Amino acid sequence: MTSSPDHSPYSSPHNGDGPRIGVVLSHGFTGSPHGLRTWAHAFAAAGFAVRMPLLPGHGTSWQELSRTTWQQWHCALDDAYLELDADCDHVFAAGLSMGGALALRIAATRPVAGVVLVNPALVIDDPRAPLAGILKLIMKSTPAIANDILKEGMDEGAYNRTPVAAAHELNKMFKDTIRILPKVTAPVHVYRSTVDHVVSDSSIVALRRGLTHAPVELVRLENSYHVATLDNDADQIFAGSVDFIRGVISAAGPASATAALPRREASHEQS
Repeated sequence: MTSSPDHSPYSSPHNGDGPRIGVVLSHGFTGSPHGLRTWAHAFAAAGFAVRMPLLPGHGTSWQELSRTTWQQWHCALDDAYLELDADCDHVFAAGLSMGGALALRIAATRPVAGVVLVNPALVIDDPRAPLAGILKLIMKSTPAIANDILKEGMDEGAYNRTPVAAAHELNKMFKDTIRILPKVTAPVHVYRSTVDHVVSDSSIVALRRGLTHAPVELVRLENSYHVATLDNDADQIFAGSVDFIRGVISAAGPASATAALPRREASHEQS
């Protein structure tokens, strides 16, 4: 059974005792928060504060996406991170596909507590990718690879066309993200579908090679395709990512719950 995609951003406050935990969440290329909304609800149900923005150019039309840059996508997620960081003791970054690359960018440039990725993308295997900067001048779009979902009746609500100009931006962003992966030091928890028709294992190889200073744990998903947050293994992802976050906080010790508070109070006094 399908319903109209909900492309709107999602936000929820921290709710519960103990350390204030936030999760900044990013959808993938040509997609929208629709594909991750149930995941966001799972984080909120665990008591975490959540911010999931609608990235510029998404949830509207592929023509609009063609007019955006990868820096705009990054800034949208970074702004969401900063919102959480102002109110939380610990912030985690999470994402699907391209959203995984954006989450890694946040982890490389901000002091996140951990990262959760679902079929993260870092490499475009299409041999036309290096030529996208030229091709965009003569070819506006190509057919999209959307709804790579094993479970019947599911619709991620992505565009049915991929703008070549945006694919060029995506390729540039991936290359720059791979460059800064060694800056990630927080633990990284990865869910990887054994069958994925969108993102190949080249991205996982690039991830492992680049994360030279971060512990990485990979969990195989045996019953899902690319958009695993809408697929048969979704509940495993939701429960496992909450457990991962709680485990990271628990391992950090009770002192970590209030470690950030004096710094924020001091910053407030100086302003």
